[in-house]
Parts: sequence; structure tokens; C-alpha cells
Amino acid sequence: MLRVGYPAIFAAELLSDFPKEVELIPLPDSLDHEVDIDVWIPDPYTGRAMRTWPHLRGVRLVLALLAGTEWIPEVVGPHVTICNAHGAHNISTAEWTVASILAMLKYFPFYLEVQRAGQWKLRFKASQHFVDLTGDTRPIYPPVMVEELTGKIVLLVGYGSIGKEIERMLAPFHVELVRVARSARTEPKVHAVDELDSLLPQAEIVILILPSTAETRGLIGASQFALMRQGALLVNAARGPIVDTNALMAALQSGKIRAALDVTDPEPLPDGHPLWSCPNLLITPHVGGSSPQFSPRALRVAADELRRYISGEPLHNVVQAAV
Repeated sequence: MLRVGYPAIFAAELLSDFPKEVELIPLPDSLDHEVDIDVWIPDPYTGRAMRTWPHLRGVRLVLALLAGTEWIPEVVGPHVTICNAHGAHNISTAEWTVASILAMLKYFPFYLEVQRAGQWKLRFKASQHFVDLTGDTRPIYPPVMVEELTGKIVLLVGYGSIGKEIERMLAPFHVELVRVARSARTEPKVHAVDELDSLLPQAEIVILILPSTAETRGLIGASQFALMRQGALLVNAARGPIVDTNALMAALQSGKIRAALDVTDPEPLPDGHPLWSCPNLLITPHVGGSSPQFSPRALRVAADELRRYISGEPLHNVVQAAV
């Protein structure tokens, strides 16, 4: 019988869909002895998972519950097959992305400060906020209090399953969507990532939702911020190292751009780090995928992979094949 180790913190009912042909082995965070298993479902928190790994023996397959698996190959080595939870985070991450865009365009961080101050008249500062962000000094009456998403030019950098879900959720806003992926495609039109610099100047919103690799590290740096239009909104729902943090802080401090981040570099973002206090910035502490539906959805993906593994069928979400 296939022995499957999983984080003991998960309630047993979450694993009710697992194949009957497996023996489920709960792995407590305090594991202090060797355990023989065939399949490992790591804790979603990397630190906990890495504490568990040294006590495991016999692992042939890792079923990660996250889309990102950057740390796993180095830990488990090349002789273990690794699958991610492709598709499990599409909805929650796409919703965070759209919500953060709307929050920034509707000036919610600004209006939260107005609420905390308890002074209605402070709302009129929103008009100057718009001028400072966009450089648009035309006389506009009534004064600008918010901006609209509808009709904006959106550059979507990363066109995997989450990127496609973001596109679906943006459809009602009739945005002009420009897609970017590792390689160009024709149906639908997708630009190659090496065209990014030529596409940045037209974008009003830039969404990052691509994997963290050696090629994507520092993809957005000082030269890219210089190319972005005044007041453009950068949304990073991918991984922190894709953006050069020092260049990001300089662009925010200069008033060139605004940003919404669910991920940072470094992460966790240390207390007192200067990024926390940058202007025109919304930060959430890597919570975009953490909804009540996360565990059931990710474990259903793992259960399906287990069924395929047992029956000898090809696995769906392999990111590293054992050698």
C-alpha cells in the first residue's frame, strides 16, 4: 500500500477524497523520528516543511499544495518527482489581483486615512492625488475623486492558468488586455517576454503573475520603471524577486508609479523595512491564495494526482521528473 505523508494539522475530512489504496501518515510539525513514506505532501509553509524533510525516508513523489515549488528541488534532490497544485489557486489569486487594482484606482488606502482622520473635507485632497500620480493638470470639474478600471490598458505578464483566470475576471471591465508569456503565440495573441520593454510604455496597469526562475529574477528593474508611463500601477501577485526592490522603492518615492504587492523581496518583509512606508503603495503579506477554499481545492488536486500515480497514468502537474 502506498504510504502518503501529509501535514497533521489538516483535518481528516479534507482527505476523504483520497484513494482507498493509500495509507495516510500524519506528520506533525514536531516530528523528531524517521518515517518511511512513498509520497510527501509538504506543509504549505516552507519553514515547517523543511523541518519535516530530514526525518522522511523513501520519498519518490512530492505533491506540493502550492503553485510555486522553487525551494523543493534543492531540498529533495533530482531523484524525486515533484508536482505542483496547478489550478488550485486560480480563483483566489485572480480575485486578489482584481481587488487590489480596484482598491488602488478607487484610492481606498487614501480614503482609509480620511476615515481614520474623521474629516470629510479631506476627500478633496484626492484631486491633487490624481494630479500628482498622473501628471494630468487639465481643469476637471467636479474634482477627480476616484479613477475607473473600465477601458484601461492592462499588460498581463504571465499567461498560465492564473493569468487566464485574471483575464476572465477583467472581461466585464472591457480593458484592453496585452498578454505576455515566455514565448509568443498567435491564438490568442501573446507577446514573448523579450518584447516586454517595448510594451511597458503603453500600459496603465502592469500585472505580474509569472513563476520565479533565474530568467525572471529582476525582470522589473530601474530601466523598466523608467519605461513605464507616469502613474502606472504595478501589481505583483507572483513572487517578490521578480521585481528589484531598490528600484521599486525609488520609483515609488519619485512618484513615477504606484504599486500593489502581495509578495516582496525579502519575504517576510522585515519590520521597519523602508518599503513599508513608501507612498502610493498597497502591501498585503502574501495572503492572495489563502482563502477557506485553499486546502480543499489543493488537496483535491493532490488526490487526483495520487489516483493517476496508482493507476500508472501520466501525472498532470509535473515540474520535476525523477532522474
